[in-house]
Amino acid sequence: MPKIYYLVITLLVAFSCKDTKVTLEEAEESEWGIEASQLPVKSALNGKSKALVQDWLAFKTFDATFDRMYDATYREDLVLILEDLVENQKALEGSKYPVQFDIPQIKGRQKVLKTFILKTKGDLEYRQDPKVSMEQMIAAYNSLRNQFNVEVNNTVLEDLNLNELN
Repeated sequence: MPKIYYLVITLLVAFSCKDTKVTLEEAEESEWGIEASQLPVKSALNGKSKALVQDWLAFKTFDATFDRMYDATYREDLVLILEDLVENQKALEGSKYPVQFDIPQIKGRQKVLKTFILKTKGDLEYRQDPKVSMEQMIAAYNSLRNQFNVEVNNTVLEDLNLNELN
């Protein structure tokens, strides 16, 4: 019986000492392959909306971080920018909104934007193509900006209040 153990151990050692070729895996390119020209453009704010947003520091910081996304060259840059976007979005949620923008329509669009920011971040973490989720994120951001313009130009409530007074 002990001879069998020695034989098994000897064979195990002999086969485990086999020469193996170590192959290095090719490093993945860190170029993320999406150009800024392929991304949708950010919608513009009209004059009234710009005036209200001018004093809203949290939104200005978020907007500046969002603009940096168009300048990202490498995947790692985009990951860092998205982490900043998540932090700035949390700060934006907790900040004091201008009176005209402190409504559910704005806050709802902001939650949708947060969802797409996290979706894009997840795509990058799992090394999936982030192009579709980035387009959805930009569309959600444009929707938020367009809602700013709608709320500033909306005079229906003022007209209703005037009609009730008369």
